Amino acid sequence: METFPLYSRSFEEAKELQFKIVDCATKVFNGNDALSIGDLGVHKGTNEPLQTIRVEKVLARAFDAEDAVLVRGAGTGALRWALAATIKPGSTILVHDAPIYPTTKVTLELMGCTAVYADFNNLEQTKRVIEEAKGLSAVLIQHSRQKPDDSYDLGQVIRVVRDANPGLPIVVDDNYAVTKVMKIGWQAGADLSAFSSFKLLGPEGVGIVLGAKDYISAIRKMQYSGGSQVQGSEAMEVLRGLIYAPVALSITGATCHELADRLNAKEIPHVVQAFVANSESKAVLIEFDEDIAEKVLELAPVYGAAPHPVGCESKYEFLPMFYRISATFREANSAWEHRMIRVNVMRSGADTVIRILKELLDEIYS
Repeated sequence: METFPLYSRSFEEAKELQFKIVDCATKVFNGNDALSIGDLGVHKGTNEPLQTIRVEKVLARAFDAEDAVLVRGAGTGALRWALAATIKPGSTILVHDAPIYPTTKVTLELMGCTAVYADFNNLEQTKRVIEEAKGLSAVLIQHSRQKPDDSYDLGQVIRVVRDANPGLPIVVDDNYAVTKVMKIGWQAGADLSAFSSFKLLGPEGVGIVLGAKDYISAIRKMQYSGGSQVQGSEAMEVLRGLIYAPVALSITGATCHELADRLNAKEIPHVVQAFVANSESKAVLIEFDEDIAEKVLELAPVYGAAPHPVGCESKYEFLPMFYRISATFREANSAWEHRMIRVNVMRSGADTVIRILKELLDEIYS
């Protein structure tokens, strides 16, 4: 199997993004405001907590966007509001020819949308589908991989869409990609980027949408009620997490590649091969020589590995996670479920993951 993981920023590139975010914050906050936990409620004239407004301005500057808004519902909510701002219920929307992410599928079904499929790995076919499809209202692109063999370049897909239909709104699901890649969807030419703060060391339940001002304004109007507002204290959590996410996630990405290289060098018996893949977040897929995946996952927590995700790289996750391969990968090949696992190294080093693997394999084969 050949995989095509997304690019991960180097340590130096991640450090520069951290510095950029902080620099943007100094242009929005004064020193006293930055040391405030945050205000509550809907202020007259803004209908948002003031600290939330400040954080949204920092987010827009940090990602070169016209505007940004914080929403309820984490990444799912962010994508749902992005779609609500760009299309009407019952619209026809272009998506990649792959299993649609489950919560995204729910959103499309709730909106009564019809999906038209194109293989984004094949740019000529994608262009042809756009030109021939009737009544297309928007394009939804998932930045992270949906299938093991996905290799499309986000920027190239966006350029093909723009050439084939310049007025077609493009929404990018940037979950699992933000701060890791050099450009998110908006920076690559899309209209909106939607993603979760929880995957960026921020609070659970808060999503981020950024991009074109008109669409962001529409989302902000739909968040009018006080209960919909992301409060100032939550907004500050978003910002603090985002500042530390680039470097932390850069280390994670580099460690994934180190782990895969060492496993492919046969450092551990019974491992056939290992692949770095964006199985949602970046992880190492490990294939064993026998159908022992279920036993490995059963024993892993005993040796210190996390048994399941919280938010896939959330602030709560520091132990390496040993988990089943993703639903989209299982759908691609059902046999993989029995002899393959994924390991998210989280904040651990390759030495820790290899030690855990050795210990639990020793138990299995003792």
